[in-house]
Amino acid sequence: MMLDRRRLLTSALTLGAMHAFPGLSLAQARPLVFATFTGSWEEAHKAVLVPAFRKANADAAIVLDPMLSVDQIAKVNAAKANPPIDVMLHDPGPALVAIGQDLVDPFPADKSAYYKDLIPEAQDAMGPAPFFQVVGLTYNPETVKTPPTSWADLWKPEFKGKVGITNLNSTLGTGWLVEIARMRGGSEANVDEGFKALEELKPNLAAVAANPGALATLFQQGQIDISPGNFNAIQILKARGVPVEFVAPKEGAIAFKTTIHIVKNSPNKELAFKLIEAALSPEVQTTLMNSPYLIVPTNTKVAMTGEIAKVLAKDTEELKKKFVFQDWKKINEQRASWIEKFNRDIKI
Repeated sequence: MMLDRRRLLTSALTLGAMHAFPGLSLAQARPLVFATFTGSWEEAHKAVLVPAFRKANADAAIVLDPMLSVDQIAKVNAAKANPPIDVMLHDPGPALVAIGQDLVDPFPADKSAYYKDLIPEAQDAMGPAPFFQVVGLTYNPETVKTPPTSWADLWKPEFKGKVGITNLNSTLGTGWLVEIARMRGGSEANVDEGFKALEELKPNLAAVAANPGALATLFQQGQIDISPGNFNAIQILKARGVPVEFVAPKEGAIAFKTTIHIVKNSPNKELAFKLIEAALSPEVQTTLMNSPYLIVPTNTKVAMTGEIAKVLAKDTEELKKKFVFQDWKKINEQRASWIEKFNRDIKI
């Protein structure tokens, strides 16, 4: 059986820890496992968050395990008593699922040096939010000469065979479906008009990506010219020289918080807490706010500057006024059936 590099690294670190501390069980000895997202999130956390955590914690062993939120929840659910993940990262919908399924512990806010400095919307007893995400329109300025201004522009005839979207397993895909449904009179409770719009979009579709990271790769490969997209994912592509731009549609870009959680029954709870502390710190949030990551901070000690202040909002109050915040409790009531319908009907 072949083992991938991550599994080999995990095994090596585990064996090293057990050698150093013979009294530890296998579960106790393994490194801290942090399930981040794929693509730009993995890159940002590998470059900034993980080094900050190691520096503050005597070079403690940590493994990044990038995957979608739905896969994080499935892995933890499959081994609740001995979870293979210590820290999960979730968008609003999956966070509600993980909490509802009793997969996470309350965050010990009374021990935290930074929790009190978060904006009120980021202070969540079951897992604070170190970041905001923003979804708008992304396009290749070399091939799309007139910047788009509306979600409706994706249906224009000149974009036949040039549009990319993601499936509904991602928050990007589901959140965007709700907004195109809303554009035609629907809502979080009714996305029928959104599915009708997707049927009409099929002639323009070049690809349905498995996740936001794969969608960004399609831009890099020149396979798509326009799509709904995450602001921060696009910024990393721009830093690499990929011709791509972001614009908030006139209907309002989608904004949502990303929360970070200590997994219930984790053998590494103290280190999990310390990783989250690093994510909440002004130093890490300031670095991640700057180029090329441009992740929107939630710590009030971090002033929004640079490209985020120029393109998105000068502070969180303006962000909350300008952008659309969706009701993920309502979305979750029907999301599974939407995913099933999308996977069955939306193919190219």
